Amino acid sequence: MSECILHFLEEKNMPSITKKKHTYLMIDGHDQEYMYVLKEGIIKVSVILCDGREFNITYIKDFDVISLLKDEINEFTTSQFRVRIESDTATFCRVPRELFFNEVKYNSDFKNYVDTYYRTKLKEAIIRQQTMTMNGKNGAVCAFVYSLIPLFGRKVKKGIFIDLQITNDDIAGFCGVSTRNSVNRILRGLREENVITMVYHKILVLDENYLKRYVQ
Repeated sequence: MSECILHFLEEKNMPSITKKKHTYLMIDGHDQEYMYVLKEGIIKVSVILCDGREFNITYIKDFDVISLLKDEINEFTTSQFRVRIESDTATFCRVPRELFFNEVKYNSDFKNYVDTYYRTKLKEAIIRQQTMTMNGKNGAVCAFVYSLIPLFGRKVKKGIFIDLQITNDDIAGFCGVSTRNSVNRILRGLREENVITMVYHKILVLDENYLKRYVQ
């Protein structure tokens, strides 16, 4: 379904911008009149809470109309929306908001994409909240690591290699854990049980089924 968006971007010759790893794409304030589309790369989406802590929402890989996610989040919170580049580079298109939503109004494929996007993100949010509520800190971390498999997992001889370097601070921000020390303790326990190990500062999943039980 994303083909209709890609065709639109090509047809309108929308300009692209490229950002480097661990820089930020600012889409607050003066950029409200634009929609941003991730064309290529990996980003982390988060919000800054009123006490200054960062709450991570999702990783996004390759194509996504990330401004739709921002609009959805702003329905429920006034917290600052933040997009950080996690791959070496990430490429975005910037589309005038009025032009984008005119296309939604008159193009049924566009409208279907937007409607499906909102439904999918709502479902993901409900599942994630359920996982965090029902399983506690340890289960939340296990479920998070499991969620990385379809995004960044690569099968290797010993298991599934998560080909993205993720810090304990990032994991804490995704799982509602207060400190990285708590995450470190949970990960150490998983290593001792041979559920995961670390290779080049990245996670290697040794026992996928152990993690999977926290998302069922």
